[in-house]
Amino acid sequence: MKNLKLISIALLILFSFNKGIAQTYKIDLTKSIVNWAGKKITGQHEGIVNFKDGYLVFKDKKVTGGSFTVNMKTLSNTDQTGSSKLKLEGHLKSEDFFSIDNFSTATLVFKSIANKGNNTYLINADLTIKGITNTNQFDLVVNGNKATATLTVNRTKYDIKYGSGSYFDDLGDKTIYDDFELNVVVAY
Repeated sequence: MKNLKLISIALLILFSFNKGIAQTYKIDLTKSIVNWAGKKITGQHEGIVNFKDGYLVFKDKKVTGGSFTVNMKTLSNTDQTGSSKLKLEGHLKSEDFFSIDNFSTATLVFKSIANKGNNTYLINADLTIKGITNTNQFDLVVNGNKATATLTVNRTKYDIKYGSGSYFDDLGDKTIYDDFELNVVVAY
C-alpha cells in the first residue's frame, strides 16, 4: 500500500512538472502540401510544391511556434500537360521567377502568434524566397492533427518582377499579377 502511495505521488509530481511544456510535432511530409495559384489577365495557373521539412510547436494544446521549409525543385504545374506544362515549370524555376538553381528552398518561420479562438491563430511569419525575407500575416486553423492556412504573397517583394504591371508598361494581356496565393495543408 505504501508503494502504491509513493507511485501515485511520483505520477502527480511528474504530471505537474510536464504541464505547460512545449511539444514539437514534425510534419508528415506524405500528407502535407503547398498548393499555389498565380493569376494573369488572361487566366491563371496552379500547381504544388512539396515540403522538405517542418514542425509546429504546441504548449497547453495551443500553437506557440512553427517553422517550415519547402523544396523549390519540386515546384510543378497541375493545370497543364505535355510541353505546355514543362515550359511553364521551366520558366517558373528560371531566373525570371524563383531561380531554383541558386535558391533551392524557401522558408516560413513563425514570429508572433495571437490566439483568435476556435483553434484559429493570427500568425506573423518571416517568409524567405530567393534569399529575401519579408513578413507575411495569415490565419492558421488547427483541426485535429492538421493545420491549414492561405497566404497571399506579393512576388515583387522577392525580386520576382517578370511580367509585372507594377514595373513594366505596355504588357497588355501579358500582365501577370503581383500577388500569388498559397493554400497550405500541414499534417503532423
